[in-house]
Amino acid sequence: MVLASVMQGGVPGPLVEGKADSAVRVVIYEDLQCPDCAAFRVMLDEKLLAKYGAKVAFEHRDFPLAKHSWARRAAIASKYLQGLKVETALEFRRETMQALREIKAETFDEWLRGFCRKHGADAEKAVAALNDAGLRAAVEADFQDGVARGIARTPTALVNGEPFIETFTAEEISKGIEAALKENGVQ
Repeated sequence: MVLASVMQGGVPGPLVEGKADSAVRVVIYEDLQCPDCAAFRVMLDEKLLAKYGAKVAFEHRDFPLAKHSWARRAAIASKYLQGLKVETALEFRRETMQALREIKAETFDEWLRGFCRKHGADAEKAVAALNDAGLRAAVEADFQDGVARGIARTPTALVNGEPFIETFTAEEISKGIEAALKENGVQ
């Protein structure tokens, strides 16, 4: 599978899994502290990427909800790690969502340190990056982009603009992807 990241103003832009240059895009607004997003991550890994990863771009956007106490910090950490290595950022997103019931606002920094030690990143630089204005702005830009598109709940996946919101099945979003592939002449 191909992973891509484009730098925007010196900070990482959206993380893309699958075929980065595909005409068919699934833009995913997600909150790393959201249980529904964690379930969608499993669906993405187990079903969607295996079936569509060679044809479709799956683009991740951060949409940390105010009700989640550490989601914004996690989004900032993900952007920081993405600037180091895209694969590490993707693994951070996976592991964070798998551990979301264990992580608390007061333990997030220590959890991030442990993740960094396990994956060969400088833990103290990662924690310091949580206060980086450029990374904060990049997360806020994702969030405001979502607000401008009418996003209110996570996950929301836009399949070439068609919304799939919060709780949807693999079959439902697959139908949307299949329609977009056909519409764009992608085999």
